[in-house]
Amino acid sequence: MKKIILLVLVLAQLQFGCREKKKQHQETLTATKIMQNAHDKAGGIFWQKPKSLTLKGYGIFYPNGEPVKHEIHNMWREFEETKNAAHKANGKVRIESFKNNIPVFIVTYDGENTYDLNGKQEKSAADNRWASNFGYGAIRHALDDEYTLHLMSDDTVKTKPAYTIKVIDPNKGETFFGIDKTDYKIVKVAFKTPRGWHHREYSNFFSKTEYSWLQAGRVELFYNGKLANEVFWTDFDVNQELLDSLFVLNKQEITP
Repeated sequence: MKKIILLVLVLAQLQFGCREKKKQHQETLTATKIMQNAHDKAGGIFWQKPKSLTLKGYGIFYPNGEPVKHEIHNMWREFEETKNAAHKANGKVRIESFKNNIPVFIVTYDGENTYDLNGKQEKSAADNRWASNFGYGAIRHALDDEYTLHLMSDDTVKTKPAYTIKVIDPNKGETFFGIDKTDYKIVKVAFKTPRGWHHREYSNFFSKTEYSWLQAGRVELFYNGKLANEVFWTDFDVNQELLDSLFVLNKQEITP
């Protein structure tokens, strides 16, 4: 009988000790610590402060609920060193998407003006366009001064548990990031846009030996819970020299 009581006491002590360790672990995982782990997983300083990024792949769009494949979908990005507003265009960007070698859309931002296949866009229309797209970049600056972080309720992304961190930029813009609880991959971003609530889910990660960079191979884009399109990145390069002309559409590219 004494042996049974002793065994029960030992098991109870072990269980209490495990709970205490788990509690201490949870207490030390602040929003800042989780974000630091996410940065390290993504590629550290090299990933955090790139000069440029080139992404190449293809896309699948769902304009009427049915999939339409764009065989070419590419993006070029030139980054600014600072970012005060997560949902405003900064730096430079070019996104192009082709179906049967015909451009479905090309949109660029040269640091001042936005262009698409109709020419230079009026500023308010351009701002709305970028407000519905810019957001992920906030996570690179999340540990900068004047940014604040809040640990929110846990989430589930593709059946896996994830931390949720609200990132508030110096302009008071809010962006929510999902961080995988197991390996700290950045698996989700979400924010309010002129088109409604937008979120993206990231998966199929891959890397290249020459870069300290973990790239999502699949990005699913949702607006108000509905899948709008998904992009499959098959290759990337970092810190290549990009010509300024890349970010201004020339007459040959613009539809007459």
